[in-house]
Amino acid sequence: MVTSPELDRLCVNTIRMLSADAVEKADSGHPGLPMEAAPIAYVLWTKTMRYNPKNPAWFDRDRFVLSAGHGSMLLYSMLHLSGYDLSLDELKNFRQWGSLTPGHPEYGLTPGVETTTGPLGQGISNAVGMAMTEAHLASRFNRPGHTVVDHYTYAIASDGDLMEGVASEACSLAGHLGLGKLIVLYTDNHISIEGDTALAFTESVGLRFDAYGWHVQRVLDGNDMGAIEGAITAAQRVKNKPSLIMCRTTIGYGSPNRAGTAKVHGEALGHEELRATKDNLGWPQDPMFYIPDEVKTRFAETIAVGAEQEAAWQRKEEAFLVACPDLKDAWRQTTQGELPTGWQTHLPLFTPDQGDMATRQASGTTLNALAGAIPNLLGGSADLAPSTNTLLKGLPDFQKDSYHGRNLHFGVREHGMGAILNGMMVHGGVIAYGATFLIFSDYMRPSIRLAALMEIAPIYVFTHDGIGLGEDGPTHQAVEHYMALRAIPHLTVIRPADANETAYAWRAALENRRTPTALLLTRQKLPILDRIKYASAEGLLRGAYVLLDAPGGKPDVILIASGSETHIAVGAAEKLVGEGMAVRVVSMPSWELFETQSAAYREAVLPASVTARLSIESGITLGWERYTGTQGDRIGVDRFGGSAPYKTIYAHFGLTTDTVAERVRALASRNS
Repeated sequence: MVTSPELDRLCVNTIRMLSADAVEKADSGHPGLPMEAAPIAYVLWTKTMRYNPKNPAWFDRDRFVLSAGHGSMLLYSMLHLSGYDLSLDELKNFRQWGSLTPGHPEYGLTPGVETTTGPLGQGISNAVGMAMTEAHLASRFNRPGHTVVDHYTYAIASDGDLMEGVASEACSLAGHLGLGKLIVLYTDNHISIEGDTALAFTESVGLRFDAYGWHVQRVLDGNDMGAIEGAITAAQRVKNKPSLIMCRTTIGYGSPNRAGTAKVHGEALGHEELRATKDNLGWPQDPMFYIPDEVKTRFAETIAVGAEQEAAWQRKEEAFLVACPDLKDAWRQTTQGELPTGWQTHLPLFTPDQGDMATRQASGTTLNALAGAIPNLLGGSADLAPSTNTLLKGLPDFQKDSYHGRNLHFGVREHGMGAILNGMMVHGGVIAYGATFLIFSDYMRPSIRLAALMEIAPIYVFTHDGIGLGEDGPTHQAVEHYMALRAIPHLTVIRPADANETAYAWRAALENRRTPTALLLTRQKLPILDRIKYASAEGLLRGAYVLLDAPGGKPDVILIASGSETHIAVGAAEKLVGEGMAVRVVSMPSWELFETQSAAYREAVLPASVTARLSIESGITLGWERYTGTQGDRIGVDRFGGSAPYKTIYAHFGLTTDTVAERVRALASRNS
C-alpha cells in the first residue's frame, strides 16, 4: 500500500472529524474517544487486521471489539471508510430511529459489529470468549500443513472497562489460559465522566495485568502510529500470553478547549468548539462529513487486500478438506452452525424404576449423552461442576496446554463466565453452556440480558432452584429469580418437572438458536413421572401441556405448576379426583415456549371458560395472574426462605398436597 506520514495523519483526522460531525449533528454522543483513539483504529484497520468488508462473516477473519462502546462513532467511521455496507447517510443519521448507527454498537444490526457493547467491561470480556473459541477450534481442526483457524481478537478498552469487575474476572481467566491471540489496546487517558480518574482509580493497571499473566507494553504517545504498530507486532510474537498495550492518549484530541477534560467525554463539542477543532487540525469547515479523495483511495486499498486474504484462506480451506476428508462434515457443521443429523436420538429416556432423581442429575445424564453426538458442545461451571452436574465425563479440560478440551473451568467468576459465553457464541463454531446455582444468576444478569438482546443462544444451567435446596437458607434460596429471568425479553426460561422433561428441555435449548435458554433445575430428588399414566414429556417443547386431565377433557378446576411443584399438583389432583372433582393438571415448564404456540393450542390447554385456576410454584407469585386470571389463586413464596430441610420449608409455605387440595376446594367453591 502506498502511504506516507502525511497521508496517515489525514486519514486519522478524517476519522476524528467524521465522528465529531456525527455527534454534533445528533447533538448526542461521545466524541472524545473517537478523537483520541483514531490512530489506534487506523493502524488496526489498515496495517494489522485481516478482514473482508464484502464478507463480514468470513470465518477466519480477525475479530475486533470496541469494548468502550460509548465511542461507537469510531467504529462506524472505520466501517464506512473500510468499505463495509454502511453508507455515509447512516453516519449522518447517528443515534436516530431506524438507523444502522445506534448509540452503542449492536450485534446483528450493523455489518461488521462483532458484539453488542456499551455496558462497560462486557466487550473486553466477550473478547476473552472469542479468543478461547479461536484457540479451541484451532486445536480441534488444524493439522500439520493445514491451518484453517488462525486469527486474532483485538479490542479497544477504556478506563471504565478496566474498572468494572466483570473485566477483572474475565482477564484473570485469560491470563491463566495464556490466550496469546488476544490483544487489548487500552486508551489510558486518565479521564472518566466525573473528572480525572485519580478520583477513584489510582492502581497500577499494568502491574495488575502483569499479575494476571498478561504481556504488558506501554505506548507513551497515543498519536505515535509507528509505536502502536510496533507494539501490536511485538504482542503478536508473544504466543503464550494475552497482551495489554497501554496507550497514553488525550481524550478529545484536537479540541483546543476540551481535549483532556471530562467535558469532551459524553456530549457534542458544540458549534463553536467544533469550528475551533477543525481550525486546529487544519480541517475545512465545510462540508460536514468531509472525506478527502486521498483518504478514499487509501481505504479502498484495504478492500482489495481483504478480498485477497479471504481468497487465500479459501484455498487453504479447500486443501484442508481434500487432505482431511474425515473432518469435512464436522467442519461444515462448525462453520455453518448446524447440528449433526440424528443428534436427538441420543436423548436419554428415564423410567420410574430408576428411582427418584433431581433434575440437575437428569441434566448431567442428558448432557453427557449428547456430548459425543454434538462435538462442538462445550462449557463448564463457576467452580460448581460437581453440584451442577455439568462435567463432560471422560473428556479433557480446556487449559493452556489443552485447548481441545471441552470442560471449561471458569473459577468463582459468574459475571465473567456470562460475558465469556457471549463472546464464544458471537464468535461462532461452538454451542457454549455455563452453570451455577440459580441464586447466582444475579451476578450474570447483565450478560444474560445482552445475550437476549443480541439473540444469541448460550445455555445456562441453573441448579438449586427455589427453596428446595433447604438448609443453605435464604441467602441461597432463589425465590424471586424465576420471575426475574422471565422478565428478560428473548430469554427462554425452562423449569422441568422431572427427568424426562429435563431431557426435552435440553432438546429445546439446543434447537433454539435465536435466544438464550435458562434451565432451572432442582437439588432435591423428584419422582420420575410414569409417562404411560401421564402425558408424554415431549409436551415440554410447547411450553405447557395437559399432564393429567379430567374425564372427557372437561375440567372444573385447572392446576398449573412448574418444576418440582408439578408433583404436588398431581398429588393434590388425584386426591380431589377421588372426591369427585373434575381436575386438570397443566405442566408449564416454560412461559416463553407456551406463548409462541397458536392461540388455539393455548386455549385448548387453558380454556377461557375455566376460571377456577391455581398456580403452584416455589417462588414469588407475582406474574402468575397472567395464567390464573383475577378469579384464580396462587400458591408460592412471597418472602425470603429459611434454613431447614426442604420438606419442612415446603410445609411451612403451604407447598404440600394437602394444602393445595384445601386451596382448590375453596377456589372451586368461590367459582361455583
